[in-house]
Amino acid sequence: MTDSVMLERIAARRAGLELLEEELVKQLADVRVERDELVVAERVVQRISEQGFGEYLSLAPAPPEVQVGGRPVLLIPARTAGLGPDSLPAGYQRILTIVRDAAGPATVRAVGEELFTIAF
Repeated sequence: MTDSVMLERIAARRAGLELLEEELVKQLADVRVERDELVVAERVVQRISEQGFGEYLSLAPAPPEVQVGGRPVLLIPARTAGLGPDSLPAGYQRILTIVRDAAGPATVRAVGEELFTIAF
């Protein structure tokens, strides 16, 4: 095997590894974003749970699960008769207000950050 053939193989392998590295860096960034959103979601759930949101959950039927972007997500259940926004705990009413006031679609992270700002 000549030096030029060996150098071509090395260059091709290096190019392949650089592409793989780019893909892995992007995947890692996506994982970190999702992990950060889950941390915020955990805080929101804990805070709402502390404020008695569990009572509301026991009244509502379990929400259906759907696929969005290849991931399972829960749909927000429709309100049942007699349960208006005013019957929700204050924390959940704050979430509804934040989502309504958002300029566009509201992410879990944005809602969590706003709740965190309000609380502190």
